[in-house]
Amino acid sequence: MIVTTEYVSIASGQSPMRTFIAAPSRRGTFPGILLYSDIFQLTGPTLRSAVRLAGYGFVVAAPEIYHRIEPPGTVIAFDDDGRDRGLADAARTSVAEFDLDCRAVLDYLKQHPAVDRGKLGAVGFCIGGHLAFRAAFQSDVSATACFYGTGIHNGKLGKDEDAGSLKRALEIRGELLMVFGMLDPHVPEEGREKTKSALEGAGTKFKMSLYAADHAFMRDEGPRYDPEATDQAWAEMIRFLRRQ
Repeated sequence: MIVTTEYVSIASGQSPMRTFIAAPSRRGTFPGILLYSDIFQLTGPTLRSAVRLAGYGFVVAAPEIYHRIEPPGTVIAFDDDGRDRGLADAARTSVAEFDLDCRAVLDYLKQHPAVDRGKLGAVGFCIGGHLAFRAAFQSDVSATACFYGTGIHNGKLGKDEDAGSLKRALEIRGELLMVFGMLDPHVPEEGREKTKSALEGAGTKFKMSLYAADHAFMRDEGPRYDPEATDQAWAEMIRFLRRQ
């Protein structure tokens, strides 16, 4: 499916949030997806993911998660300095601010003329996987795919000591797809088991899928990219989102 792309500004707090929008070019209404990047913001891999997802029949909105800190259009480099910068920006952003941005993007999607307002979902990678997990707390989000979400198992997100995300699993009314790499040092086996146990205890409808891959295995730049695992995980996500 051919898609169109644009950048829009979404109001959230005191700072405009620059957001990349990718949508099917054909007429009709489609599910809306809030897509969260990793700590490097709207890099080439993230934009390509947004466009690819839109091509399957979704209206995708990918916000700059550090819009309160970084100038609009800032893309953080995939190097050691960039990693430190991205982590520092995360540490300067409160969980409440991340949650406020989530609601702002979802409200934008609900007003978009190409979005079926009854079908909202979230997708995220790395820190974005955790942010997508929290998007699932919103009552109008029916499907959420979290790819190697960091900090879900131990509460590390932003400048708060403990985001308490797992404790809020009871609030999730939709369905989750949790994807992890078995070689991921940021979400080790004990972290995955803790997450699984908490979701089972909360009665959350979810599926956890494991791939023989490292952290960020779906980012198509860098040494950890695994094309085969990426294609398999992507197909799993599309099937999951289309069931909702």
